Amino acid sequence: MNPKECYNALFAQKLIEEFEKRNMEGFYCETKEDALKKVLEMIPEDSFVSCGSSATLDEIGLRTALKNEGYNFLDPKDAQGAKAMEKAAHQALAADYFLMSSNAISATGELVNIDGIGNRVAALIFGPKNVIVIAGLNKVEPNLDAAILRVRNYAAPLTCLIFKQDYSSFDELSKAAEWGCSQLVITNKSMAKGRIKVIIVGESLGF
Repeated sequence: MNPKECYNALFAQKLIEEFEKRNMEGFYCETKEDALKKVLEMIPEDSFVSCGSSATLDEIGLRTALKNEGYNFLDPKDAQGAKAMEKAAHQALAADYFLMSSNAISATGELVNIDGIGNRVAALIFGPKNVIVIAGLNKVEPNLDAAILRVRNYAAPLTCLIFKQDYSSFDELSKAAEWGCSQLVITNKSMAKGRIKVIIVGESLGF
């Protein structure tokens, strides 16, 4: 193990301790391949599984794996049209396992997420029996204030750019991000012990 890998593992262990104080269960995976294997091990094959929109899930190959390995997987990306997408978002709230990333995580264990219509953060807060959050160490900030800044100034604008890229200026993009990402949710703890499980990955994933 080189110094960087050692540092990441020790830092992740500290994060896991902080999650435990907040009734969340934490895990550390050194690589995205390890993270994919860990998630699949955590989900019984007969479970109803859904997810939120997430670059991280795509980057670790999770959507593809769930489909190829025959899980009962409702993928909102498969929905065609606004009505179908809304129906899928409501159905996801009844999932046994809901999968997502987090826009930012504080070193003290809070999860910080921003959302447009709120379907992803709604599932994090209430509904699915289990929520699994997968996030690279690049999303961890020293404190809650820094995590909120990351979400507002970095994650939100990048999310806007998924849907539209012809902004005339950075100011225009920033205003769109402020308007479009209307729900800011800080998860201080899980009321149900262990309902929220956080897999920290020792790589840069998502945004």
